[in-house]
Amino acid sequence: MTKIKQTGYITFLKEVKDKVQQARLKALKAVNKELLALYWEIGRIILVNQQKNGWGKSIVEKLAVDLQSGFPGMKGFSSPNLWRMRKFYQTYTKLAPLVREISWSHHVILFEKVKTKKERDFYMRMTKEYGWSKNILIHQIENMTFRKFQTNQTNFDKAIAGKYRYQAKLAVKDEYTFDFLELSNEYDERELELALLRNIRKFLLEMGSDFTFIGNQYKLRVGNEFYYIDLLLYHRKLKSLIAIELKAGRFKPEYAGKMQFYLTALNRTMRYKDENPSIGIIVCKEKDRTVVEFALNETRSPIGVAQYALKRSLPKKMRDFLPTGTEIAKRLKILDEWPSEEGGQSLLHEPFELFQKMSVLTTPSSYKYPQ
Repeated sequence: MTKIKQTGYITFLKEVKDKVQQARLKALKAVNKELLALYWEIGRIILVNQQKNGWGKSIVEKLAVDLQSGFPGMKGFSSPNLWRMRKFYQTYTKLAPLVREISWSHHVILFEKVKTKKERDFYMRMTKEYGWSKNILIHQIENMTFRKFQTNQTNFDKAIAGKYRYQAKLAVKDEYTFDFLELSNEYDERELELALLRNIRKFLLEMGSDFTFIGNQYKLRVGNEFYYIDLLLYHRKLKSLIAIELKAGRFKPEYAGKMQFYLTALNRTMRYKDENPSIGIIVCKEKDRTVVEFALNETRSPIGVAQYALKRSLPKKMRDFLPTGTEIAKRLKILDEWPSEEGGQSLLHEPFELFQKMSVLTTPSSYKYPQ
C-alpha cells in the first residue's frame, strides 16, 4: 500500500467525521420530534378519556403500571411522566415547530418553573438559539432573564440594524447581580473594577455566555489625548466590541455622552472591517428610568444602561417571617438576662440551652401559629 500523506489524510478524516456528526445530530433531532409527538398524543388520549368516562387519578396510575409491563425496556412511562404528558397536551393544543425543537427534559423544566406562555416561548427560543443545557436553562429562569430582557433600557431599536437588534437586546440585562464581590463600605469605581477582575469568570458568567474579556483600563488615543475604558469585552455572536463603564453611584445623563465618544473612538481605531459597530453598557449602582430614557433618546451609538446589585434581595413573603432589627436586639437582651437551668450564667454561655430556646427567639412577633 502506498504511503498516505499525513496532511491529506487529516483533511479526509475530518470531512468524514463532520458528515457522521451531522447525520447523528439530524437523527437525534428526528427522534426528539417523534418522541414529543408521541408524548403529546398520549397526553391527549389521557385527557379525552378522563373527560369522556369520568375517570379520576387512579386511571393514570394503572396506565403507568400496564405500560411499564408492556414495554419493559422503554423508559418514560412512570405515573409522574404521564401526568406531564397530559399537561403537555393541555399547554400546547397544537405542536408548533418551536415546541418540537427542544427536548422533553427542557419542557419538563418549563412546566415546573414557568407560568406564562410568553415567558415559555422566550426560553424555548433561547434554548434553541444558544443550545442551553438543562442546568443553564434553570439558571436563566432563576436569574429572571426574561424579566430583565423585557425591562432593559437601550436605544438599540434606533441604533442597531434589524438583523442584530434582537441578539443585542439579549446581551444587555436591566440588572446584574454581583453577589460574589467583597467590597468595603465606601468603595469607588476602581475598587469595583478590581473586584470584578479578581472574579473575572463569575463576572463573565453573569454578563452572558458569549462575552469574552479583552482588557481593563483599555487605552484609546484620540488626537494627542489618552482615554481609558474601564472594561473592554467582545461579544462573539454579535461580533462587536463591548465597552463597559462602571459607576458606583446613580446614573447621570453626561455618562451617555462620554460613552458615545468611546464608541466612536473604538469604531475608528480598533474595529475590524468584518466586525459590527461597538456597543456600550453603562453599569450603575442606581438609575432613574426616566432620566435614562431622556439621555438615550437622541444618542446615535448603541448604548444600554443597567444597574447592579451586590446581593440578591430576599422575597417579601420570606422577609415577613424574619424578626425585625429591633426584635433581634430585644431578644438578644433577653438571652443575656435569661439564666440557665443551673442558674448563674446566661444562655449565651450555655449553647445547648440556647438551642432549646431558639424557636422562641427567632420567630417574628407578627407570625400567627397554625391552630
